Amino acid sequence: MLHITDTVRIEDWEITEQFIRASGPGGQNVNKVSSAVELRFEADRSPSLSAPVKARLRRLAGRRWTKEGALVLQVDETRSQVRNREIARERLVALIRQALEKPRPRIATRPTLGSKRRRLAAKKERGEVKALRGKVDPD
Repeated sequence: MLHITDTVRIEDWEITEQFIRASGPGGQNVNKVSSAVELRFEADRSPSLSAPVKARLRRLAGRRWTKEGALVLQVDETRSQVRNREIARERLVALIRQALEKPRPRIATRPTLGSKRRRLAAKKERGEVKALRGKVDPD
């Protein structure tokens, strides 16, 4: 069981981990040992997350979200399988915590009278500069 907050917990059946061979440098160790971890969290089927949280998690996950509604995290940062597993779980917890935060609604504001006047004065000044670039009358 993975504890996200006091109220949100992810059950073991919702997470599957698969160990794969890591890419990159590492010599013979890379070819022999499956130290990278691919963590798969079945977010769409998760009863512990509400629909708005799932929607925010989907937006945060980006291309790590599959068509089946699963979140897939791949970690091959260290040579240790155990450490890669810990990193993957930490990233999952961080993503879910970020999705749990409800975004503040944006309050529409209007420009002040002073800002409108400054903008118009700047436009007028710029127009005058451009008007001086015209053809010079030979007379």
